[in-house]
Amino acid sequence: MSNELPGDPADPQQAQNASTAISNLIVRLLSEYTGRGPRKARTYMSDDVISVVVRDTLTKGEQSLVREGHEDHVLATRELYQRTMRAAIVEGVEEITGRKVIAFLSANHLDPDLGVETMIMEPRQSDRGTETTADAG
Repeated sequence: MSNELPGDPADPQQAQNASTAISNLIVRLLSEYTGRGPRKARTYMSDDVISVVVRDTLTKGEQSLVREGHEDHVLATRELYQRTMRAAIVEGVEEITGRKVIAFLSANHLDPDLGVETMIMEPRQSDRGTETTADAG
């Protein structure tokens, strides 16, 4: 596994290819696991963070539940889907990027109908020891 994230400024075409492949992966997996994929997905890649924003993700059944006031149930179900998909998402992103995913975070929002899948990647060898931290005090 290489430590370079496709998307380094040196090769913008490689970045675009990786971004498209990750968006397609997330759309495919959401469709397989929930019965309906999002209508839009966009991948953002920066240093050690990859985030995929998905739009218009809810199934007709979930939309009905939201209209009837069962937002908590829909969000809980979506969280279960995301936990179940975690291994497939991580494996796919690692295969596309050639880097190890060290954390996976996922969340949904109902109005507007949005979701985000975020992967934190293992730092590149060249970046280790150069991170800056903010003083919380």
